[in-house]
Amino acid sequence: MVSKEMASVIEQTRPLDVERIRKDFPLLERRFHGKPIVYLDSANTSQKPRQVIGTITEYYERHNANLYRAVYELAEEATEMFEAARGKLARFVGALDPSCIVFNRGTTESINLVAHAYARSVLHEGDEILLSEVEHHSNIVPWQFAAQATGARLRYLTLGEDGALDLSSLDSVLTERTKVVAITGQSNVIGTLPPLRRLADAAHTVGAVIVVDGAQLVPHNAVDVEALDVDFLTISGHKMLGPTASGGLYGKRDLLDRMDPFLGGGEMIMEVYRDHSTFKAPPHKFEAGTMNIAEEIGLGAAVDYLEAVGMEAIREHEKELTAYAIRRLEDAGATVFGPKDVEIRGGAVSFWYRDIHPHDLAQILDQDAVCVRPGHHCAQLLMRRLGVPATTRASFYLYNTPSEVDALVDSLARAQEIFGA
Repeated sequence: MVSKEMASVIEQTRPLDVERIRKDFPLLERRFHGKPIVYLDSANTSQKPRQVIGTITEYYERHNANLYRAVYELAEEATEMFEAARGKLARFVGALDPSCIVFNRGTTESINLVAHAYARSVLHEGDEILLSEVEHHSNIVPWQFAAQATGARLRYLTLGEDGALDLSSLDSVLTERTKVVAITGQSNVIGTLPPLRRLADAAHTVGAVIVVDGAQLVPHNAVDVEALDVDFLTISGHKMLGPTASGGLYGKRDLLDRMDPFLGGGEMIMEVYRDHSTFKAPPHKFEAGTMNIAEEIGLGAAVDYLEAVGMEAIREHEKELTAYAIRRLEDAGATVFGPKDVEIRGGAVSFWYRDIHPHDLAQILDQDAVCVRPGHHCAQLLMRRLGVPATTRASFYLYNTPSEVDALVDSLARAQEIFGA
C-alpha cells in the first residue's frame, strides 16, 4: 500500500526527477570546507531520506514496545509494524511468502547464518564451495570457516579481461562435489553483474544451492528471487536507504525448515527443557532475542520510497551516470577497472588516477567536499587480480547527478597539480 506521501513522490519522479529526490535527503544539504557535499560513497552506505528518518522517529515516539511478548495494544502495534516491514521486503525481492525473510543486521550476518546453519550440516570432507575472486570478504571468510570446520575445499571462478566473470571453466569447476555456490549479485568494486539465473541453473544441475550476496544488487536493481531461482539472497538495508543494522536473508522455505537455529535465546523457542529445546518455525527460529525493531520498520519505509521512485527508473539513471563517469574519468587520465558496458555492470566505479595513491587522492578530494572511498574495499583477492594495492571508488545512487561527476573530475585535476603527477 503506497501512502499519499509516497504517491506524491511517484508523480514527481517518473521519469526520475533527481533534484526533487535530493530534497528528501537532509544530509545532502550540508557543506564542508565551504562547499556543498558531493556524496559518492553509496556502495559503502546510502544516505537516508526524511521519510525513513521520520518513520523511525514516529516509532520511538508513538509505538515503542517489544515484539510478540505482550497482549497490550502498544505491543500489538509494534508487532504489526515489524511484520508489515517483513512483508514489504518480501514483495520487494519477489518472495511470495514473507516467512522466507529472516530479519537480521544484513549481509554479513546472513552469510554467516547460511554458512553455519546450512552449510556445516551438509558439507563433508572432499565437498566443494564455489566462489569468485570478485567477492567481498563477507562472502569469503564465512566459507573459509565452514571449509576449515568440515574439510570442504574452496574453489574460485576467475575474472575475465573484460571485467565479467570468466565462465568458460564453469563446467569443470562445478561438479557433483560442489555443494554451495556463493556469488555476488553485483561487485562492490567494479560493478560486475554476474548472470545469476545461469549460475543458479548450473548449481541446481549438480545438486548445489546458490547463495547470492545481494548487498549491492538489491539496492540498485529490480530483483525477483522466484525468476532467478536463487536459494538464498542477502539484503543490506543500510545500502538501500534504510537504517544501519537493518536487512535480512531470503531463503527458500524448505531449506529454512531444514536448517538449525543460528543463535539461541528468547523468542525463537517453543519449549525449553533441562537438556534440550524445541524451536519455532522460520523465520522466528532465526530471530533470537530482541530484534532491531525500529531499524527494520525504517527499512520498510525505505522499500516504500524505492518502490515509489521505481527500481527500473533508478537503474536507468545509474546506467547513464556510470557511463558518463567512466567517459569523464578516462578522458582525465584515470584507469577505470571493470566492464565498460553499463548493461552488465552497476554504479560502483573504481579507478587509479595517475601515480597518486588512492588514500592520498581521497584526502585531497575531501578538501573539495567530494566523498569517495579509497582502499581495497574488503576485496583483497580482486585487488591482487587487478594488480593494484587499492583503488579510488566513486559509487552512485538515485540522488547523484552529472554535475557531481564533474566536481569529482575537477577535484582530480587539482590533485594532479598538488602532486605533480
